[in-house]
Amino acid sequence: MSIEIAGVGKRFGDFVALDNVTVSIPSGRLTALLGPSGGGKSTLLRIIAGLERADTGRVEIEGIDATDLPPQKRNVGFVFQHYAAFKHMSVRRNVAFGLQIRKRPKDEIAERVDELLKLVHLQQFADRLPAQLSGGQRQRMALARALAIKPTVLLLDEPFGALDAKVRKELRDWLRRLHDEVEVTTVFVTHDQEEALEVADEIVVINDGRIEQIGSPDDLYDRPANDFVMRFLGPVTQLGDHLVRPHDLQISTTPAGPDDVAGQVSRITRIGFEIRIDVTTATGQAVIVTLTRNEFLALGLDVGTTVHLRITPGSPTTPAGPVPAEVPLEVATSSH
Repeated sequence: MSIEIAGVGKRFGDFVALDNVTVSIPSGRLTALLGPSGGGKSTLLRIIAGLERADTGRVEIEGIDATDLPPQKRNVGFVFQHYAAFKHMSVRRNVAFGLQIRKRPKDEIAERVDELLKLVHLQQFADRLPAQLSGGQRQRMALARALAIKPTVLLLDEPFGALDAKVRKELRDWLRRLHDEVEVTTVFVTHDQEEALEVADEIVVINDGRIEQIGSPDDLYDRPANDFVMRFLGPVTQLGDHLVRPHDLQISTTPAGPDDVAGQVSRITRIGFEIRIDVTTATGQAVIVTLTRNEFLALGLDVGTTVHLRITPGSPTTPAGPVPAEVPLEVATSSH
């Protein structure tokens, strides 16, 4: 394993940021630390980097005990959300900085910088200042600078959080391709479920300083360990006593079995390629069902139509607990 975290705890005054966290991060994989704000994911990343010191526990990187090593001796590349660029230096000099302070030969630095600028598609902007780049270009520069020292581990703290949705989407596609090309162990922090599901090989869900679940995107989405993971990784609704994905509910105008739940359509909303059906059951429960446009048209539904709901056999469900304060309502009920 590339990174071993064992029994790590961290407090800031009375606030428990990490509570006895133990996790193994595989070598060569792209791992996401996913969770709500204040859940502990950035603190864990900074402890791996050596930018914060754990109160308890141990950190190993590539079999070496790094618990007491300073950041510069961990061979870790770190990329912040807001680039942390040297504003007075050109793109080329920003990328070269880590190699220069390590006193590498000039020819080696020039060759490595040219290689990285080509890799991140910035060779034509080498002599510009960071202020002359777009946000996406500045983040690619930051990644090139982090990779320049050939780190054992690349750590990214919400690297695309300051960018607009379109640029974020483009950059996470690019990050996945870059990771596959350079094959460095990568750990990135995000609170964006879609980003984690799309980019990561493995996801570590962190909440209130504790690990909720670790697994592949498919494992977590299809086999959530508890209602928190169910709510945090994708849209959910509640039917009876169970949380379920809105697209895992079947809806019909005639009953199909004794377990069907009857209700009335209270609202119909088109959201892109999906149709969202709000149903109020006979007991007053509000349930959301999502259909494709063709499925919706075939059913001929309208507001006021009596419908029957059932959970698709084999779909992931969890017992419904109270909505945690850390999970915004729109995460629990929308297709975000």
